[in-house]
Amino acid sequence: MATIDINCDMGESFGNWRMGNDADVMPYVTSVNVAGGYHAGDPHVMRETVALAAEHDVGIGVHPGFPDKMGFGRRGMDVSPDEVRDYVVYQLGALTAFARRHGTTVQHVKPHGAMYSMLSESPEHARAVMDALLEVDDDLIYVATDTNIYDVAKEVDGLRAVFEGYVDLDYRADRSLIVEQELSDRDPELVADRFVSIATEGVVEAATGEEISIPAETICIHGDNPNAVEILEAIHDRIEEHDVRLASLSDVV
Repeated sequence: MATIDINCDMGESFGNWRMGNDADVMPYVTSVNVAGGYHAGDPHVMRETVALAAEHDVGIGVHPGFPDKMGFGRRGMDVSPDEVRDYVVYQLGALTAFARRHGTTVQHVKPHGAMYSMLSESPEHARAVMDALLEVDDDLIYVATDTNIYDVAKEVDGLRAVFEGYVDLDYRADRSLIVEQELSDRDPELVADRFVSIATEGVVEAATGEEISIPAETICIHGDNPNAVEILEAIHDRIEEHDVRLASLSDVV
């Protein structure tokens, strides 16, 4: 039986500004990546998101980004490996405190936006963040969003890492993602087909028609997609027809 995690970015509202469909999406996922208050989120939203995840017995991870709410953490910054490491530790620490308050723990770290891009391009920055994870809690799982980061993670002694796949975005033949400026409705049945293909065979069809390898142990669904709930319902219906079990990352790794 194939076992796989569904993760979703959440807690990205702050103040009076609301983003995503967290309450509607939470029942369908097994892990969540909670914004740490830098690119999005605030203390109240972090608390609410952790409480919601704990209520649904969903694994909790931090989604750290650069301190850039105006740019939603998608603008690059000139920072050293030590600085990006401190950003991650700071946001991880805040989320860990909220998790303890609700009788749960943080299980993983998945960098966001421009921070993720920096780690993909710089092994030194990636290694600094991974070393920090081990120093804070060597049980933490690193979610690698591309092969560059995953290759670095596999070389770090003692680090648990998983490769992440996507089904509501298209892949190029080189396994890079085609990221839309704005998320739009996706065909739920097509997305469900991709989910089963990755979960059971580790492959998916690229936008150009080639079959590419995606050895994922977790699959990301974008909760701010306009029809995210419909997509997740289709995925749940489909996995009931196949030999696929859903589990949070701590049970997958």
